[in-house]
Parts: sequence; structure tokens; C-alpha cells
Amino acid sequence: MEQEKIILGIDPGTTIMGFGLIKVVRKSMVFMQLNELDLKKYSDHYLKLKLIFERTIELIETYHPDEIAIEAPFFGKNVQSMLKLGRAQGVAMAAGLSREIPITEYSPKKIKMAITGNGNASKEQVAKMLQQTLKLKSLPNNLDATDGLAAAVCHFYNDGRVEGSKSYSGWGAFVKQNLDRID
Repeated sequence: MEQEKIILGIDPGTTIMGFGLIKVVRKSMVFMQLNELDLKKYSDHYLKLKLIFERTIELIETYHPDEIAIEAPFFGKNVQSMLKLGRAQGVAMAAGLSREIPITEYSPKKIKMAITGNGNASKEQVAKMLQQTLKLKSLPNNLDATDGLAAAVCHFYNDGRVEGSKSYSGWGAFVKQNLDRID
């Protein structure tokens, strides 16, 4: 029996959340969709988190992904930005976990390495490689959508090999792997 699965890739953000979907058919990738949730017009951080959660649930209910790949927040100099990104990632993960969809987290360097062979590649290089690999006719103006798609493609390339990544199959697995976060 032919095995198909759908992978939802998410690049979390409180300004723009990028996402992309691929279908895996007989060990080949088929492009489904890429888009973004633009949150720039909202000033309330909690409203943005609610919208990220709701959009992720909507994507799950529409496309029924079998797995979710999410980009981990990178460690920058601005602690407030890091905290906001972590929250955005957390609500997207909570949406997937609430539907018992396995989630794998990848560092930005690991995603870039999987797509381009260079962990320091630019967003433009990643987007161009995705365009070539998936035969996309055009690229979006904003590359957050291609970053979400890149997470899905990275997951496809890593199919079960997740060294250096974190994978959660549900709330229990998340809690077990993150005991240091629990009071």
C-alpha cells in the first residue's frame, strides 16, 4: 500500500508566521501550499498569540497534516524578542499537540543546511533552492512563507533522523523532555 503523509512546516513569529505544506508520496515531495499569517496590524501581543493558535488549528483542520516541523527560535541578543518568538512557537506547538500531531523542532541552521547544504545560507538562497527543488513558479515577496516551507522540507529530508532536534508526540512527551521548564 502506498504511504502518503502531509507535513506542515511553520516559521513562528509575532509579526509574520510563515507556513508551508508538502505531501510525501512514495518518497517524493509534492508541493501543496505556502503562505503567511500577517500580524503587523495588531498591537496586542496576546491577540497575536490567539491568532497564531487559531490559524494553526485551521491549517490542521483543512489539510490534516500527519506531522509538524517547526523552526526553533534562534538565540539573539534581544531577550524580549526571543521571549516573544518562544511564545509564538509555543502556541503553534500547543495547537498541534492538542490534535495529537507529532512535532519536530529544527534549528534555523539545521533547516538551512538541509535545504542548501550551508547552515549560514541567506533567506534568499533557501527560497531559491526551494523554488528549484519544488518547481515553484514564483516566490512570495515576503520570505517567511518559504521559511515555513523550508521547515517541512527539512523534516522530509531528515525522515526520522532527528539528532540535534526535539520531537514530541503529545503533551506527555513534551513534558517528559522539558522537565526543567516545569515549576
